Amino acid sequence: DRFVFFHHALPSDVPALTLPEVHEIIKDVWLHRHDVAIAEEAATRRKGEPRSSKEDKLLAAKKADEEEYRTGLEIPDLTDPMTVELFRKWEDGDPNYIPLLRMIRVSSADPEKILITRKGKREEELEAKAAKEAKAAAKAAAKDSNAMALD
Repeated sequence: DRFVFFHHALPSDVPALTLPEVHEIIKDVWLHRHDVAIAEEAATRRKGEPRSSKEDKLLAAKKADEEEYRTGLEIPDLTDPMTVELFRKWEDGDPNYIPLLRMIRVSSADPEKILITRKGKREEELEAKAAKEAKAAAKAAAKDSNAMALD
């Protein structure tokens, strides 16, 4: 599972990763996670024998991962400290926790770009609270301005 992988790949000693660090984890670890199993399957095959269905599935999964990364891989935003803090608290693979996280799409085709695909619910709640507070402050300022005009 993608979330479990990135949860375990996240270093515990940093508040967030840089974008190059995210790409490094994807290129050096995510895309090679099936390599050992592929090599084991290939080693059990006799010379001239076709690949096993398991090896074919692993190779197809690796190719699909590479293509998804080329066109845009959606992952939790490990460059955002708030998302990283929330993600570190995720336990037991609870799927109900995932909507709290901001999601981004990163691509090998455009490695300097991040596309936010979904704001986390917590982030949405904070933005709504800030908007409500700003509206209340504007209303209070308008009320004070009207009171001063009457004086």
